[in-house]
Amino acid sequence: MAISDVVRALEQDLRAIFGGRLQSLVVYRPASDVSGEPTPTLAVVDSLTTDDLRACADRVMSWHEAGLATPLLVGTREFGRSLDAFPLEFGAILADHTLVAGPDPFEGLSLVTSDLRRACEVQARSHLLHLREGFIESRGRGDQIGRLIAESAAPLAGLLMSVARLHASPVTATASAAELVERVAALQVGSLSAIVAFARQASLPSSDDARRLFPSYLAAIERLTHYIDQWNGH
Repeated sequence: MAISDVVRALEQDLRAIFGGRLQSLVVYRPASDVSGEPTPTLAVVDSLTTDDLRACADRVMSWHEAGLATPLLVGTREFGRSLDAFPLEFGAILADHTLVAGPDPFEGLSLVTSDLRRACEVQARSHLLHLREGFIESRGRGDQIGRLIAESAAPLAGLLMSVARLHASPVTATASAAELVERVAALQVGSLSAIVAFARQASLPSSDDARRLFPSYLAAIERLTHYIDQWNGH
């Protein structure tokens, strides 16, 4: 992954704030391949004070305007001790990051597969409950179902990338992840691919398309949740 000038500028800002306490800075791939998503970074620091947070707060607007997400700030030993608590979020960083400055803070760290499977199940079950609740609240109106589909597309993309990571897949595009998940979980072809495409579109599905897409979408998430629950690494 190429290191952009704005990431280099962020490094200088963080060095101005933390000085020698800034140990490492990495840039990593966003959770999905949605166009225009801010560039995420993680900084490892020896210590972190309220004054440091205030100094970052003074600069955060300029970071956002440059296309950067607010950097994650973690203590030197914090990341490794948090892998079991945040296996999806931190596992994604571990799997695909580029070192910008300092020593590699993740050397020797690895993700426990059982932690990742459990987190995927939580993510899938939460998505399923959201779809059921959202459909009830739509009162069956096609336009509201279309909005539910569009708004759930980005979270679905994150779920699909997590399941792909569970299978140790190198895919980096959500469309490829959707195809992989449909195949390994024996889902209806296109049931998730058609939905995740809306994460990259500004328009909503029409009322007719929404009513057509939603039943197979819901069924696919139900089946995927069961698949993850029963997954044993094969």
